[in-house]
Amino acid sequence: MAQAAYAPEPAPDAGADDRPAGPSFDVLRWRDEPWTAQLALDLLPETNGPKVEVLSGSVIVTPHAGIDHQSVERELPYLLHRAARRAGLWVYPEINVVSGKDLFIPDIAVLTRSGGGRSAVDIATAVLLGEIVSPGNRRKDVIDRPREYAAAGVPFFLRVDLRNRVPTLALLELVDGEFRPLAAAAAGTTFVMNRPFAFSVDPADLLDDEEPLENEQP
Repeated sequence: MAQAAYAPEPAPDAGADDRPAGPSFDVLRWRDEPWTAQLALDLLPETNGPKVEVLSGSVIVTPHAGIDHQSVERELPYLLHRAARRAGLWVYPEINVVSGKDLFIPDIAVLTRSGGGRSAVDIATAVLLGEIVSPGNRRKDVIDRPREYAAAGVPFFLRVDLRNRVPTLALLELVDGEFRPLAAAAAGTTFVMNRPFAFSVDPADLLDDEEPLENEQP
């Protein structure tokens, strides 16, 4: 489950010389002032490990989710990107999205322009943000993040739910400041959306499952 990484008070003999000279997670030990997205981008190192986000002045560290989550995060952005490019949009998994002083790392981001060469993008460039629901972060993925994205004016939100290993996709559209259901489908059926671009998929195709070998005897 995501936890706020609060910085403890420095030891009495700790001085400026103990502070890291470059980007380092050691900065979490001594900094006890509110964090912002820009501070995190400037002071914390880039990582392929846990997500490091900023919300309401606190650094939030989230470990990698389960294998099913990773499978969907590999397949779905790839498929979405191929469809989005035909509409002049770009799709990325887990990129830094800055919203005022907050820093989000959504599982999926659809942008109006390429993020090439950038370390972060402004949330105003996001047409759609998506989250793959993790059991330990269900409230964040289902309630909190959609609310935060809606407040920032993101037009569409995509939710992928993997409960009981039956993938379900739901697309929501921002209407009067709130996300409202637009399309949904579960594994074994076809998820179809026409906005913000045309795309369809059977959610069942997003998970990895072993198939029997052709020469395997029953």
